[in-house]
Amino acid sequence: MSQSDQLFWGSLVLGLCMIIHVGLLAAMVPSLETLSRWVRRRGPVTRTATVIGGAAIMIVFSHTVQVWVWAYTLLWLDAFIEFYDALYFSLVTYTTVGYGDLTLPVEFRVFGAFGGVAGILCFGISTAFLVSLVGRVLPRTISPPFDSDA
Repeated sequence: MSQSDQLFWGSLVLGLCMIIHVGLLAAMVPSLETLSRWVRRRGPVTRTATVIGGAAIMIVFSHTVQVWVWAYTLLWLDAFIEFYDALYFSLVTYTTVGYGDLTLPVEFRVFGAFGGVAGILCFGISTAFLVSLVGRVLPRTISPPFDSDA
């Protein structure tokens, strides 16, 4: 695969992963609002754990889908023969762990680096989403607020 092909396909799959991630996060918001209303009368610990836990589960699902997209793309491009190798490589690259025990052939290395970029970007978005969510949920569960004089 030429470098221009790697740049094209890497950018395409990276863009697809961003659409998947942002789309699932956006779709998650109404579900979290419904979940929040459902547990509103529960205790503050249950309410907080349910809403934040629900968001965490959905975020993990989004990342998992993306790892599988990278793995199937690597198989489709014939970078790997075995699905297990493609899945393992995708997971290790997406999470930027990069053990180095399994590497891509030279003609796919630029493409493979896009998997790490996708992981960094999507984990960053996930972190911002969770920080924002905790910032909205946590003050409602703590009474009185820490910064009050009461």
